[in-house]
Amino acid sequence: MGTGTEEQPHGAAVVADGFGLKGPRGWAFREVSFRAEPGTLVAIEGPSGSGRTCLLLALTGRMRTKEGHAEVGGLPLPRRMAAVRRISALGQVPGVSELDPAFTVAEHLRERALLQRRYDGSVRALLRRPAERAATARTRIDEAVRAAGLDLDALPKGERTSVRDLERLEALRLSIALALIGRPRLLALDDTDMKLSDADRAEAWALLRSLAASGTTVLAVCSEAPEDALRITTLSGGNPAADPGAGEAAAEDTGPGEAAAEDTGAREAAAEDTAPGGTAADRPAVGETATGDTTDATTEEGAADALAETGRA
Repeated sequence: MGTGTEEQPHGAAVVADGFGLKGPRGWAFREVSFRAEPGTLVAIEGPSGSGRTCLLLALTGRMRTKEGHAEVGGLPLPRRMAAVRRISALGQVPGVSELDPAFTVAEHLRERALLQRRYDGSVRALLRRPAERAATARTRIDEAVRAAGLDLDALPKGERTSVRDLERLEALRLSIALALIGRPRLLALDDTDMKLSDADRAEAWALLRSLAASGTTVLAVCSEAPEDALRITTLSGGNPAADPGAGEAAAEDTGPGEAAAEDTGAREAAAEDTAPGGTAADRPAVGETATGDTTDATTEEGAADALAETGRA
């Protein structure tokens, strides 16, 4: 990756065609078809347990699919999962990339910067003087915090504030800042609007719009998508559809048998997250489980076991 690319990150186009993930006992999602241009805000909406998180993890290279294909930044899935992980980053995803409540904001930011330098830095960067490396890390942190709209001075104890003392919106901003330290081309986050007031929800979507406008492609799981996002709707026991909404991004028109996802479980499938863009301490990813396949009798436990087998890259 050249210097120009590092300094001027650009979004990754996301294309899915008949994309699906099935384990031995049922589907997590299937028949997902849409196209999002670089710098698009994509909202994956639907009720809890409808396959949203599995789809998010699959599109970021954290879960291995079995049906159809997708491309992220021109990288085919599932064949180039590791490469997709390198250009994508996870914000908050419960059970996958969670903030440590005992850590302070500063500790989270410093740890992420160190991990980024360790796993994603060039050999030349590793050979720089300590003072120069520290200055570079500080610059990345400042840029990410500013882009995420996280006002450290407004926190109860500044950057020494513990995560457990953050308001829900500020915790969301911190998780986004941590992801942005890696300057990803694709940013993904789960439960975007959960437990947010109407005012905070509006602020969260305004933030994600600004990130998309700056060039980063954003995937956001939510209960209700804003009208100007490219909407991918998942429905338990039904066939979700891609809706371009009022935004500039175009999705392919889909019929009743197209565009994904059946799911009855809730984030108990194991997937692999090995990129430093995920959490402060990377852990195996957790996806949602699924049902709705009329030819397979699927239970929550069965779907969890099924997806656990598909989650390894």
